[in-house]
Amino acid sequence: MAIRAVVSRILTGQDAAVRPPVPTRTAFEGSFERRWLAPALLIFATPPLVVLLWMICAHYDGSIVRFVSLADAASIARLFPRPSWWALGVIASWLGLQGLLLAVLPGRTHFGPVTPTGRQPRYKLNGIAAWVVTHGGLAAAWGAELWSPAVVYREFGSILMTLNVVALAFCGFLYWKGRRYPSTNDAVYTGHALFDFFQGIELHPTLFGINLKQLIICRVSMMGWSVLLVCFAAYQYETYGTLSNSMLVSTGLVVAYLFKFFVWEGGYFNSLDIMHDRFGYYLCWGVLVWVPSVYTIFGQYLANHPRSLHPAWAAAIAGVGLVALWMNYAADAQRQRVRATGGDTTVWGRPPRTLLGRYRTNDGEERENLLLVSGYWGLARHFHYVSELLLALCWALPAGGANFVPYFYFVFLSVLLFDRAGRDDARCAAKYGATWEEYRRLVPYKIVPGLY
Repeated sequence: MAIRAVVSRILTGQDAAVRPPVPTRTAFEGSFERRWLAPALLIFATPPLVVLLWMICAHYDGSIVRFVSLADAASIARLFPRPSWWALGVIASWLGLQGLLLAVLPGRTHFGPVTPTGRQPRYKLNGIAAWVVTHGGLAAAWGAELWSPAVVYREFGSILMTLNVVALAFCGFLYWKGRRYPSTNDAVYTGHALFDFFQGIELHPTLFGINLKQLIICRVSMMGWSVLLVCFAAYQYETYGTLSNSMLVSTGLVVAYLFKFFVWEGGYFNSLDIMHDRFGYYLCWGVLVWVPSVYTIFGQYLANHPRSLHPAWAAAIAGVGLVALWMNYAADAQRQRVRATGGDTTVWGRPPRTLLGRYRTNDGEERENLLLVSGYWGLARHFHYVSELLLALCWALPAGGANFVPYFYFVFLSVLLFDRAGRDDARCAAKYGATWEEYRRLVPYKIVPGLY
């Protein structure tokens, strides 16, 4: 019993283990395609896809046409990267650094939205301090010639392959932990093994008392996204002796966006990723492998394509990107401010128009949220996705139009956000009922006013 208590303390953060979830097949009415086919296709297709995208950038000049016309089985096998102990050491060091910074840097406690079972997760807000320490420390080490960030670009294929192995193993651990040692009673086990592995079982898993969603998504992945692009820019500088204005504009906009993310980190805990998506392959493998591969694809391309943009064109892209960044921040800030003040504030100089949405958690307790119907949220129910897509386009535009690969992330994000808007609409309809129907009437468009 003592051993079980120790294991429970490590895996759940408490002495007595939460009762493992039992299959809830009656609550899961997904079709065969959703239960088996779609998860299987994504699980087996996405790991090699990220490596092929890297290969196209690194060995085929970023051209899909060249890859299709020149690549054969022998060349793909020869160029396909291998995992390495060096890459594993880099990944372990990065994970350890971000876990340490999350634990030791000062920061206030932030309580997230209440879960369906009435639990309110806690987070530590010290993201800005972690961002400064991480980027400042790496820059200082580079300046002191203790390491070269260019090596990250040169060994990126090996890093991706090793990340694939580590992430898949970690997703397996999360599946086992959710079945045996769930951190809370929010865990849901449908009994369909592949779907549960893909979708995840736990909503807010913890390990050693650390919230894994915050550590893996915010610090390991989002912080890593910023650092990777800086490393790719450093590779271009070390290799070509200059930093092109195309790389400067693209990387600068992304780094500014990610710094804004950590300024707004508390607001991120109100997003679909945190509130509704469980921590399985879809989310965990996605942030550990898909993000560093696909979300940096334009940086991978620009690293070996130092394009010089006309100053006016560079300024225009940077200007539009900064405006989109401000819109993205302002939209999120509007909703947070209205909810934090109970509506006792202004939106665009006027009192906000709101609806009071009531809902019940699984334990029967009634709760409520203010739904904002003015400002950006009166234009469309997810108007902030417009700024997200505009930003993604500005990150890729400096790469020019010679190849499609730098725009892969923009296309992927468009599909993701339009799908997410539909999923969120269905969730909110089930959660708020008639109030959401009224919100739909007042704000008829999901993303683009007048179109969708």
